[in-house]
Amino acid sequence: MGPVTYGRILDHFSEPLQVFHNPELARKIAPDLHQSLLAADWDSVEKDMDWLESDSQRHLITLNDPRYPSLLREISDPPPLIFAHGDISLLSKWQLAVVGSRNPSTSGRDLAYDFARYLSQGELVITSGLATGIDAAAHKGALAGGGKTIAVVGTGLDRVYPASHRQLAHDIAGNGLIVSEFPLGTSPRPENFPRRNRIISGLALGTLVVEAALKSGSLITARMALEQGREVFAIPGSIHNPLARGCHQLIREGAKLVETANDIIEELGALAAVSISSEAAPVINDDDNISVDADYQALFAHLGYDPIHVDTLIARSGLTADVVSSMLLLLELNGQVASMPGGRYIRTGS
Repeated sequence: MGPVTYGRILDHFSEPLQVFHNPELARKIAPDLHQSLLAADWDSVEKDMDWLESDSQRHLITLNDPRYPSLLREISDPPPLIFAHGDISLLSKWQLAVVGSRNPSTSGRDLAYDFARYLSQGELVITSGLATGIDAAAHKGALAGGGKTIAVVGTGLDRVYPASHRQLAHDIAGNGLIVSEFPLGTSPRPENFPRRNRIISGLALGTLVVEAALKSGSLITARMALEQGREVFAIPGSIHNPLARGCHQLIREGAKLVETANDIIEELGALAAVSISSEAAPVINDDDNISVDADYQALFAHLGYDPIHVDTLIARSGLTADVVSSMLLLLELNGQVASMPGGRYIRTGS
């Protein structure tokens, strides 16, 4: 049963239990579900209740529960049930969703981490989807900044997807919140993730897209946010970077172009009463860590945010191949340069 059908049933019954006491009316409202309702899987319900009662940090929230997040209730198809593990009070806090590519560039991953770390210190809860790439960087950034983060997942809460994020999920459950509308035992089916995305955007005041291809789940989340009447923010990138094209399209469609975290605070701060820390806000182009050494400056003069081949760097900088290779290695170890396939390099912005 999806949220729309559930909502239609609740329009006719004051509480769900009455469905089982009035099967004829239930048949008229949801004929396809009639037999399922008569033969409900009570064993699975018992397992869910056992899970709920085994840990005080586990919660099951219904639409009429006062703890149900008010912003999420406003969307056209709010989930009828929310399974949650962690600090349930975070659902009532102001949130910013941070989404993007599962295979981001190094600079994209760093930006997601830095923006989340900074904004979480300003009392915004960072909400994302526990996916690889930008999602994971956003969760980690919020935790590193001493802030809070919410992970909305497309499985039951007894599973972690991807499995490599098991430790991250554990950290979020201990210092934030993991939520799902799916019952225990639900596997990571493809159709679950668009449903998950509407919850990510529905919980938040706004959605920040860091990197996204033209056809990606992140754009789906952003468009859901627009449909829900929420703010959408997008970080621009190189015209040569396919992961920037989704952000550029969103900006053309009216998303706010973001260069610093303060661009987001300007939009959301008054509404969310976000406080700004004294720490400098992360920006896209930050050259503070560039060495003042003349040779490094000569190399950086030709290193940009578009990939450039090492042979081109050697030719343009006037430095020898050995010197350029050594410098690139040190810069990469320092996190200021990232190597790309095909012998190309790009500045990370760190």
